Amino acid sequence: MPIPEDVTGEEIDKDVRQELQSLPKTLAEDVAKNLVMVARLIDEDPEGAYGYSRVALRLASRVAAVREAAGFAAYASQKYGEALAEFRAARRMTGNVELWPVMADCERGLGRPEKALDMAGAPEVHKLDKAGQVEMRLVVAGARRDLGQLDAAIVTLQSPELASNSVQPWTARLRYAYADALLAAGREGEAREWFAKAVEADKGGSTDASDRLAELDGVEFVDAFDENEGEGEDDAEPHQAAAEDAEDAEDAEDAEDAEDGEDGDKD
Repeated sequence: MPIPEDVTGEEIDKDVRQELQSLPKTLAEDVAKNLVMVARLIDEDPEGAYGYSRVALRLASRVAAVREAAGFAAYASQKYGEALAEFRAARRMTGNVELWPVMADCERGLGRPEKALDMAGAPEVHKLDKAGQVEMRLVVAGARRDLGQLDAAIVTLQSPELASNSVQPWTARLRYAYADALLAAGREGEAREWFAKAVEADKGGSTDASDRLAELDGVEFVDAFDENEGEGEDDAEPHQAAAEDAEDAEDAEDAEDAEDGEDGDKD
């Protein structure tokens, strides 16, 4: 796959760059460039990111960072079985537990919420940092919802992190998930309150909380371009009608003149 000229491979994280040092220099550069493209495209073009991850995987399948990147690209493309396999491979290589929550979410994606709940009770969860534990909580709540256990999902999300006024990287997503669960349970008033709190924390626009809040408030967004275009069409109709009326008047006048001419000839 083509690599844009502005991509050098130097953009990748220094820890990943160190991992790639085990490869021949030229190969390491090629792998790095493909990993940069994965990171660049994964949010806006998951399938494109997936394509670059496959190239990197073909070039350096024994590098943990490559297996992890391939896992996230597959995950973003909803290829959950493939993503889970790559995450497992990366974890075997590093021994890290950081991928445990996303591995559990892959189980959800594969239609196995019970397996995700089993993973939530594993010893690995206690080794996660705060961000990982919050992520695991989100996965568990999702699994409960998959099983139709809305009340359990709501209780799962009720945590010190949710109650805290401190804004952390996970705050917006946690508040959003809680609001969404409340709404699914028919608790619209509380849901609106928490969507509003999610908006307050979501400075980077990682959720559509503002849209959900507007929807609850009954706000409808109209495309100004379409509206103006419609007005132009409406305005055109009277002008067209006026032109047609003028033509009819001219035709009538011509007919009258012709009739007068014929009478003159008869005379």
